[in-house]
Amino acid sequence: MTYAADYYATYSVVGLLAVLGVLFVAVAFGAGRLLRPVVPTPEKLLTYECGVDPVGEGWAHTQVRYYVYAFLYVIFAVDSIFLFPWATIFAAPGYGATTLVEMFVFLGFLAVGLLYAYKKGVLAWM
Repeated sequence: MTYAADYYATYSVVGLLAVLGVLFVAVAFGAGRLLRPVVPTPEKLLTYECGVDPVGEGWAHTQVRYYVYAFLYVIFAVDSIFLFPWATIFAAPGYGATTLVEMFVFLGFLAVGLLYAYKKGVLAWM
């Protein structure tokens, strides 16, 4: 067997696994559709909202401010995830000064982002 045949044989295994995965999901959805009871009633067709019957229109206005808070949370969550590996590398010999400078650069970028959000008035709770 040549090198090219081994190379393509590896991809055929990956392709076979992908086809089997898609087939498994299709069979599961098909079995669910065949086995589930279908008894539509007016109550089942209503929009469910925390156990309360819906009143009025289905659309509600949401302030963009909440998305900005969520975005800021994600930024600082990524920051905390980055701090843990940094703390383990910082203790290793020969990496102290380099990792310290890298961390201050990273925290500087975060501080600039936080300052920008503060200047725009995003952090003012209303």
